Amino acid sequence: MRHILSILLENEAGALSRVVGLFSARAYNIDSLTVSTTEDPTLSRMTIVTSGSDEVIEQITKQLNKLIEVVKVIDLNEADHIERELMLIKVQATGKDRDEFKRLADIFRGRIIDVTEKTYTIELTGTGEKLGAFIGALDHSVILETVRTGTSGISRGERVLKI
Repeated sequence: MRHILSILLENEAGALSRVVGLFSARAYNIDSLTVSTTEDPTLSRMTIVTSGSDEVIEQITKQLNKLIEVVKVIDLNEADHIERELMLIKVQATGKDRDEFKRLADIFRGRIIDVTEKTYTIELTGTGEKLGAFIGALDHSVILETVRTGTSGISRGERVLKI
């Protein structure tokens, strides 16, 4: 089962490496990883998407909590949450395809953020499934480049990840 782990950790050199090392040492796969500083510059928030049974995720959480830099870990799947991913995709846009890409970007609530004579760069946000559906709606021969951020997530309502 897919799980989204949200980790609050000290913003110091080597912290990311130790978290990732924990996963690799135990042969756990990371499907997606995002990390950045929070409103408190001494803390970073890391979002890891991984797969495993509830028992495996519980074991991962226990191991993460043993790391000195880790302040708090929550599994966002345990309650209602919001998740989003950002994708930038550059497509070959010439002739009649230009109007089709504009229409498709509008349907998926994307924005064309760069235009040249031969290309469009489109920005989309949403769930991984939505971004995958957009890619599936395109002829793969027109895709020049794709960049995706990986999942970021936050709990709904009153539940927060703070010290």
